[in-house]
Amino acid sequence: MSSPLFQPYTLGPISLKHRVVLPPLTRLKVDAAHVPLQPLTKEYYTQRASAPGTLLIAESTFIAAKGGGFSMPGIYSQDQIKAWKEVRFILALGRNSMLSVLKNEDPTFELVGPSNIPVPENTADKPRPLTVAEIDEYVGLYVQAAKNAIEAGFDGVEIHGAHGCLVDQFLQDVSNVRTDDYGGSIENRARFPLAVLKAVSQEIGEERTGIRFSPWSQFAGMGMADPIPTFSHVISEIKRLHPKLAYLHLIEPRMNADSPADTTTSNVADSNSALIELWGDGPLIVAGGYTRESAMKLAAEKKNVLVALGRHFIANPDLPLRLEKNLPLNPYDRSTFYLAMQNDPKGYTDYPFSEVA
Repeated sequence: MSSPLFQPYTLGPISLKHRVVLPPLTRLKVDAAHVPLQPLTKEYYTQRASAPGTLLIAESTFIAAKGGGFSMPGIYSQDQIKAWKEVRFILALGRNSMLSVLKNEDPTFELVGPSNIPVPENTADKPRPLTVAEIDEYVGLYVQAAKNAIEAGFDGVEIHGAHGCLVDQFLQDVSNVRTDDYGGSIENRARFPLAVLKAVSQEIGEERTGIRFSPWSQFAGMGMADPIPTFSHVISEIKRLHPKLAYLHLIEPRMNADSPADTTTSNVADSNSALIELWGDGPLIVAGGYTRESAMKLAAEKKNVLVALGRHFIANPDLPLRLEKNLPLNPYDRSTFYLAMQNDPKGYTDYPFSEVA
């Protein structure tokens, strides 16, 4: 009998053939208007859908022009929606930027955030704290982006609450020192993330909405001294308020973009175990440093868990097949991960498939 990792699973309205997931992976294959480059983007995702019934989550995607700037795709213009119609599964909605790229986008755009705390790598660029009215506006931008994603044909959306995106910035005390209803206490810092989730799920349906968190990540200046109380609260509220949510997506503490995919880089005391137990038996995606063996072990222990493997999926378009049959994996080439705005298949669509059918 095959491992539960390779057995069917029902995720809301989606019937999957296995529990191996492509997580959202930034690849920067867009034009100057943040439109996905076609047909290259379609080919990339089609390759990774070669194993039938695979859950694919498209890369982090800007909800508005003023919420972006980097060479990443958007979902706010008709040209972007049209291009995304070639690629349809689940779309990750996020917002992150820096002043220099925003000004290149439009001189009137401002760098904003929960508080005036810059990222450590660029302390000169201090964001302007959002007003309450602007916070409400951003909730609306998430909703419109979700509507656009459904118009483009996606099965659902994943709210990007990880790696220093806006939702993550509000949640963590290292980036949010507000003194109003959106800062200070855990309940207040969770207010914006929960408002976004509520508004999006009301618009497109809970069963079409997921949310992603990285409690332990230090990317972009994140990394609370003890994230467990904050994330325990927000996960408890999500579980209580959204019982039909498509899934919760948690990034493991061992995940480090600068280390090999299968290595552990975190403090051994850091763990998502308490958060996973708190979530209970609802659909859960986990990502970060998993191997074939550890993924199969977890899938056997927890019937509600799906496992995302990012860098191995980049290099192995038929990854679910290779894992199931225990076939050798193509090594990934880190130097090709972020070749911005290049309509070039190198490191994107030129990784070979296995010769075993």
